[in-house]
Formats: sequence, C-alpha cells, structure tokens
Amino acid sequence: MNSILGANSVRFIVLLLVQVIICSHINFLGYINPYIYIIFIFLFPIREDRLILLITSFLLGMLVDVFLDSGGVHAAASVFLAYARPVFLKTSFGMLYEHQSIKFSNTELGSLITYITLGTLTHHLILFSLEVFNISSTLLILKKTLFSSIFTIILCILIIILFSRNKK
Repeated sequence: MNSILGANSVRFIVLLLVQVIICSHINFLGYINPYIYIIFIFLFPIREDRLILLITSFLLGMLVDVFLDSGGVHAAASVFLAYARPVFLKTSFGMLYEHQSIKFSNTELGSLITYITLGTLTHHLILFSLEVFNISSTLLILKKTLFSSIFTIILCILIIILFSRNKK
C-alpha cells in the first residue's frame, strides 16, 4: 500500500514539474501545447477511492493553474476528467474494468490508445472552452483541442510505454 502511495506521489510531483518547467513553454504554431500532467489521472490506481482521485486531480490542476496563472481552467478540466474516467475505462477496457483487473503495464495497446484519446480529447475540449470562453470562437476551440490533443496523446502514450510497461 505504501509503495503505491509513494509511486503516485512521485508521479504527481514529476509530472507537475515537467508540465510547468518544460511543457508549458512549448507553444508550437501558436496553439499546440502538450498537457502531460493528465497522465497522473489516467494511471491513478483503479481500486483506490474515487474521492481521493477527484481531490488529487483538483490539487494537480490547481497547482498547474497557479504556476501558469490560468485562473482555474486546468483544475476544472482535471476534475471533469477524473469524474468521467470510469466511463472512459469501461468504454476502452470493457470487462477488464468491470472486474477491476486492469493493469496498465500489460494492457492491449489499442485499448490504451482509446482510453488516452477519449480522456485527452475531453480534457482539452473543456480546458480550451473555459480558456477561450467565447461561443463565437468555436472554431478556435476545436482547432486548439484537436492539435493539442494529438500532440498530448502521442507524448502520453510514449511516456506510458517507456515508464509503465513491464521490461521483458
């Protein structure tokens, strides 16, 4: 139990620092930014209490907001992602999720990609909708969501494969 807490604490801190120090300074073509801190929410243990996930997701999003001076949009998008996560897990993994037997280190790559894609698109759509907050800028919101999501999904999957897969 303590090793799970320790691993999640380290993941929380490392992802926060990488997001704030490196990823927040990437601004490709003016609107493409990776938000890899959401890996923490994706990889949070499934058997853990859902309230803990919601609270830590809020804390993570709020800390990103504090460092990026973004007024709470990351906290809102992170909490929504954490809240909707069971739907994404069930959609992506089906019966594995029903039986609480998902181990991200040895899941099928297609299911993992589906899970990360659904979560990232939802997170980014909420994030950019709140950031822009203008109905006449719907095209800009969709463009930022699509392109930042593609970049984020690729980075998230690479990071998860590199750091979470069983070394065979």
